[in-house]
Amino acid sequence: MTNLAIQTAFDVEAYLVWEERQGEKHEFIAGEVFAMASARREHVVVSGNLYAAFKQRLRGGPCQAYVAGLKLRVEATDAFFYPDVVVSCDPRDHAAGQFIAHPTLIVEVLSESTAAFDRGNKFAAYRTLPSLREYVLVDIEARRLETFRRTPENDWLFHESLAGCGECFFPALNVSIPFEEIFENVIPQAGENDASAAE
Repeated sequence: MTNLAIQTAFDVEAYLVWEERQGEKHEFIAGEVFAMASARREHVVVSGNLYAAFKQRLRGGPCQAYVAGLKLRVEATDAFFYPDVVVSCDPRDHAAGQFIAHPTLIVEVLSESTAAFDRGNKFAAYRTLPSLREYVLVDIEARRLETFRRTPENDWLFHESLAGCGECFFPALNVSIPFEEIFENVIPQAGENDASAAE
C-alpha cells in the first residue's frame, strides 16, 4: 500500500463503483482509499507459483484459489484488500461477483514498502475474519514462509519454513507444496550461486 488517493470520503458502495472504473487497484480502509504500488517480477512469480500450486492440488474439491485481482471484504474493519493469493472453501465466495468475504487461507508476498503493514494492521484486520484458518507471509529476500495458524481456542500459532525444509504443509487445506516449487524461477540472491560460479 502506498499513496492516499485523491478522494477520501468514500462509503463502501461508492468505493466499489469508483474502483471498477480505475486503471490501477486501490485498497479501502474505513472510507480512505490507497493506491497499490506495482509489483516486482519476483513478487509476481512467487504469487503465481502459489496460486498455480493451490489450484492444481485443490481441483475437484470445495476449495478454490484466487489470485491478486480479486478484492477481499473485511467487514469488521470496514476494509477491502487485494491479497496476493487467497483460498476460499465457502460456496458463497464461489458465487460472488466483485469480492469475496470468507477465506480459509490468505497469502501476502512481502515487499519492503508493505512488510510492516502486512505483519501488523493488515494481519489484525484479517484476524477478524471468522473463516480464516491460515495467514501466510512470503519473504522472498530471506527465502522464508511465515505462517500463522488459528487454533480451536482462537489463538494464532507461528510456523516458519526455510530453504531446505522440503515440503511446506498447509493444514487448513490439507495440502503440501515443495518449498522449491514456491520459489521456482526466482533469481537467487547474491551469494547463493557463489559455489557453482567458482567451478
